[in-house]
Amino acid sequence: MNAVIRVVTRYAIYKNLEVYGFYEGFKGLINNDFKVLDLNSVGGIIDRGGTFLYSARSEEFKCREGQKSAIDNLKKNKIEGLIVVGGDGSFKGAHELHKQGIQVVGIPATIDNDISGTDYSIGFDTALNVIIDLISKIRDTASSHERIFVIEVMGRDSGLIAVNTGIACGADYILIPEIKVDLAKIANQIKNHREGKRHTLIIVAEGAASAGDVASSIKLLAGHEVRISVLGHIQRGGSPSAMDRILAAEFGKKAVDLLLEGESDYMVGIRSMKIEISEFEDVFEIKKSIDEDLYRLAHILAL
Repeated sequence: MNAVIRVVTRYAIYKNLEVYGFYEGFKGLINNDFKVLDLNSVGGIIDRGGTFLYSARSEEFKCREGQKSAIDNLKKNKIEGLIVVGGDGSFKGAHELHKQGIQVVGIPATIDNDISGTDYSIGFDTALNVIIDLISKIRDTASSHERIFVIEVMGRDSGLIAVNTGIACGADYILIPEIKVDLAKIANQIKNHREGKRHTLIIVAEGAASAGDVASSIKLLAGHEVRISVLGHIQRGGSPSAMDRILAAEFGKKAVDLLLEGESDYMVGIRSMKIEISEFEDVFEIKKSIDEDLYRLAHILAL
């Protein structure tokens, strides 16, 4: 998110605007915890992962009293427009502020890439690059020692990370929450086609099954030793990819322009390589579906 903060700050200053950065999102709004941002504030952060403004969930903001405190602080500081960077939960909060008279625009940022209204969210491409690098290292040892590896990636409700990772890494099997698979069938295929293969890679989205359960089933049914690697929160770190930095530039500029045009209750996104906007309600009410053609292609390429 640092790349987004940098772009919004620099472009807004170019447009003769004052910029305030609230620490820990809505929690900072409620506590009036902010920093006035200038060009020096955002110097040297374009290659840093995470966010120097930090991030936090706020149960208090879900209540009307918390929202009132946030609005009072915005008005007290004479802040006329708000840019919210995050996912569905953040945009639901932003929509509530809009309904109470605050001008607000959203920028999608989640490694899950499960936000409707945009083909890509900031963080997704960086996460893929981190995961692919890790799996390339796992592949080295898997091939050297003739191993079966079950690798668990993030994706509690969505298999987008798993599918894209599987294609980019040449995985043999991909398990995602949206599509049920028969582990017995997979185990049988591994058992029958194992000869001549130095390794087998199985990518599992965390919402589909636990890596441990999948590994136990494969070992029991196929009769082969299985190794497990749960990548965990390392997927959330790392220097932003070139694509994410460019998206941050385009999204940030558009968000500032929307505020200057008096628009509100919109999320900036990209569809078919064009910057577009979507109403918040459409974003969090329409579930982003998995591309089943892409999922099938991944399995065709694994034959």
